[in-house]
Amino acid sequence: MSAFTGSEQIWSSRLGSLRNVVRQHVIAEQLAGHVHGVATVLDIGCGQGTQAIRLAQRGLTVTGIDPATDLLDQLHEAAATAGVRVRSLMGDLHSLADTLRGESFDLVCAHGLLMYLPDPAAALNDLVARAQSGGLLSFTVRNGDALAYRPGIRGDYSGALASFDNLAYRNELGADARAHTLEQVVGWCADLGLSIESWYGVRVLTDGLPASVSPEDVDLESCLAAEVEAGRRDPYRRFGSMLHFIARATG
Repeated sequence: MSAFTGSEQIWSSRLGSLRNVVRQHVIAEQLAGHVHGVATVLDIGCGQGTQAIRLAQRGLTVTGIDPATDLLDQLHEAAATAGVRVRSLMGDLHSLADTLRGESFDLVCAHGLLMYLPDPAAALNDLVARAQSGGLLSFTVRNGDALAYRPGIRGDYSGALASFDNLAYRNELGADARAHTLEQVVGWCADLGLSIESWYGVRVLTDGLPASVSPEDVDLESCLAAEVEAGRRDPYRRFGSMLHFIARATG
């Protein structure tokens, strides 16, 4: 069980917010540049299946795993509406051996998982075990190098001060979580024989907006385009709410 458990209802209620639309679009755009040659995908912690469905729409064979039955129900409905098939299985990182047996995949995704786990480096090792030799991993962490940025741009200066040199935080869903720095992730990857092909920032320019802001409240096309650019350029990507890594299993 992760620290996210119990937050699913709040998460679902905010799926249509600008913050989430930006997050999902940016991750999808960043990942799109790396899926050439990929045929099979495992999405662990797939939730309502936004990324799994987008990958299936590219013609990939996608398996999604999540412990929340209500989110998997949303995935089934959304996949049917989109006219694609995503194999969905109930489970979590700790049940992969029973759930998947010996299956491995060209691409393994975990886009909202590691910040909720007590040992993210060990979890990343479990993800590597599910990637084929030479396969890709796509994963995110909460950006521990810029944890004070969101409260700061919101004018919560005491909150910003409390966030410096502190990687533990409570997110906007009310779940306790932990951020990780670029240096930490680079170290994990080196230890596990992963070669980082690219890293990006996610939700740079809109991270200070409240969940009440909807896509209809902004020039969405320009907003998304600006976020994609910010996520791949220095210095902007370093201020992303999350860091998104694309790494290759070299073993």
